[in-house]
Amino acid sequence: MALNTRSIGNVGVLDLHGRFDAHVAPAVIEWYGRLPAPQIVVNLVDVTFIDSSALAALAGGMKRCRQRDGDLRLCALQQPVRVIFELTRMHRAFEIFATEAEAVASFTR
Repeated sequence: MALNTRSIGNVGVLDLHGRFDAHVAPAVIEWYGRLPAPQIVVNLVDVTFIDSSALAALAGGMKRCRQRDGDLRLCALQQPVRVIFELTRMHRAFEIFATEAEAVASFTR
């Protein structure tokens, strides 16, 4: 799993690649501790698998962002990952966008 970060304006973007599971979740949680901004987009375009610890890490990140008057949004979920979100009903908790550009732009509305 690769984890890359960057900024687009005042929005922090976290790019994840590969399996997002219990081995990667602690690194993501640690990254939240160094949040560059309270507005975060997590780009899941290259994520092929996600487990419950990853879902918990995303929920924890959303909570941290909201405590700082921001939010965490997701984008570009592949079908296997989208299915997990729907089965667990987590798609109701997050704003999910088809593209990164749409997710970033949603912070300026």
